[in-house]
Amino acid sequence: MGASALGGIALQRGESINALWIVTAAVCVYALGYRFYSAWVAANLLVLDGTRATPAMRLNNGRDFVPTNRWIVFGHHFAAIAGPGPLIGPTLAAQFGYLPGLLWILIGGVLGGCVQDMTILFLSTRRDGRSLGKMARDELGPVGGYAAMIGTLLILVILIAVLGLVVVNAMQHSPWATATVFATIPIALLIGVYLRNIRPGRVIEASVLGVSLLMLAVVGGGWIADDATLARLFDLDALQLAWFVMGYGFAAAIVPVWLLLAPRDYLSTFLKIGTVVLLAVAVVWMHPQIKMPAVTQFVDGSGPVFGGKIFPFVFITIACGAISGFHALVASGTTPKLIGNELDVRPIGYGSMMLESFVAVIALIAATLLDPGVYFAINSPGGLVGTTAEAAVQTISSWGFPVTADQMHALAAQMGELSLFARTGGAPSLAVGMATIFSSAFGERLLAVWYHFAIMFEAVFILTTLDAGTRVGRFMLQDFLGHAWKPMGETSWYPSVLISSAIVVAGWGYFLYVGVIDPNGGVNILWPLFGIANQMLAAIALSVATGILVKQGKLRLAWITGVPLAWLAIVTTTAAWQKVFAVEPRIGFLAGANDLAAKLAAGVLPAKQAAIAPQLIFNQRFDAVLTVFFAAILWIVIIDALRICRRVASGRAVMPSTEAAYVEIANDPAVARS
Repeated sequence: MGASALGGIALQRGESINALWIVTAAVCVYALGYRFYSAWVAANLLVLDGTRATPAMRLNNGRDFVPTNRWIVFGHHFAAIAGPGPLIGPTLAAQFGYLPGLLWILIGGVLGGCVQDMTILFLSTRRDGRSLGKMARDELGPVGGYAAMIGTLLILVILIAVLGLVVVNAMQHSPWATATVFATIPIALLIGVYLRNIRPGRVIEASVLGVSLLMLAVVGGGWIADDATLARLFDLDALQLAWFVMGYGFAAAIVPVWLLLAPRDYLSTFLKIGTVVLLAVAVVWMHPQIKMPAVTQFVDGSGPVFGGKIFPFVFITIACGAISGFHALVASGTTPKLIGNELDVRPIGYGSMMLESFVAVIALIAATLLDPGVYFAINSPGGLVGTTAEAAVQTISSWGFPVTADQMHALAAQMGELSLFARTGGAPSLAVGMATIFSSAFGERLLAVWYHFAIMFEAVFILTTLDAGTRVGRFMLQDFLGHAWKPMGETSWYPSVLISSAIVVAGWGYFLYVGVIDPNGGVNILWPLFGIANQMLAAIALSVATGILVKQGKLRLAWITGVPLAWLAIVTTTAAWQKVFAVEPRIGFLAGANDLAAKLAAGVLPAKQAAIAPQLIFNQRFDAVLTVFFAAILWIVIIDALRICRRVASGRAVMPSTEAAYVEIANDPAVARS
């Protein structure tokens, strides 16, 4: 069935296809991948052992190391890894057509992303929950280890800053979304206390209570938005929300994981999974036609959404949903400290990533069922297609994707917005697609409600990744500072917790602040680095995993992580080279900076653009420096991992394994109940 569906998708060129073909292909591929490939990898490469005590059991301290129910851990892990990537990436990559992105999501997810997540989670669980950088330092040696530690921490700072900016933009001046997202925090605190002190182990009761309160928060957000007095209280601007996001990130990093992080992510998972399942059901029920061509003319690099050819940029644009380095940080951060049984590594590591990959498929469907003219009108910047509605529709129609100004104005009115032109970034067009699916299946009169629900859904999706990322950054920084002063490396020593959390939040908070007060520069110009840095981080994680597995005598199976590593190394290096040295200003950082500098010197820029041009020029050149630095870090780690593999193959000595000694799992009824 899966082969037939994929064949039908690939061969129907020049014809519109039914979205049901895509859903069928995805479900079949995931079912086969989980049932057979993940089981084979778990049994032969990882050799999971259900009798082995996990770090959560051996090091239980009630704060970071806490044996937790597998479904709560699944919810936490999925909520932590499922940020904007699986939603925004496929939406932006739809400019190439539906086929390239779909194939990369399915193949990259099953053979790359799911394997990376499961492998890193397993290796960290076997090493007392150590971070990715710490494992690199302990297993590869000081050169590759310190390179990985520094690189991953800096990449993480940029990733969290971008996530923070996306969630701020999604929530600003939206009382409904802001009130609902705010409400999830006290709800999570209540559920954390309920499971810990009031009704220990009663997961079903807590789930029913939490989901009920969460749905009430969603409905209550609409009531607040309709009340003029209350709406003003939650109608916050970008700077106010930025300070809230920074404060929330700091709090989430220092409070016990059972109190806020795990229950909040667990509850938000119901919203995430529920919405995605509802979308999938609506797609199956309505089976809408995909209106975007299988492949567009923009595969040549002339796309209006972003510049660059299909290779390598479709693989950079779609990171989460196929393979994402950020997942490796979560899989070696909070999650291994919660695993109650080693056998849970497979459903949590492989299964969570597989579910996120399906989210990416649904997002791709939501984007490509829009009229192509509407899609490009929303996602194309005004500077490229024209700043007026008439100019924009004329330019877009000339590409062969007809759209009218009246059509766009009517759509904006239906969504409760003033305008949808040049709403770049992917989130608005995704929300329009989701609202279209929901309204077609459950009532067209609620189109504006569905649109704002989708915007809120995206904000919650992102914020759960931000809080887990901050905590992971805290663990990484503590590992790094522990080499200078040992007490700072103790993850549960409270002065270390406060200091390291403050430093991490200050790092990404600075870039978030700059991006908020200067929307034409700062972190916004760093957005192109998001995909490249994320995929480079995945390559670093696969390098560390390959080196460790080869040290354990599994050279014959090293291709399982080695093949995805080789592909990512090629893709990211090519993308980095093009982003730095391409002569096209829309693609190359240096070319863009030089082009803007020449226009500034010639005095041809408008006064408003000339005022911010120096900052934009600096940011583009700073982007180029960061790209080169990240590429250098990546290849240092890859070369060090290859050095380890060569020494093992030739029978020479390598650093000893840091895997924790085997301790049989305790037959404790309290542990079993947890």
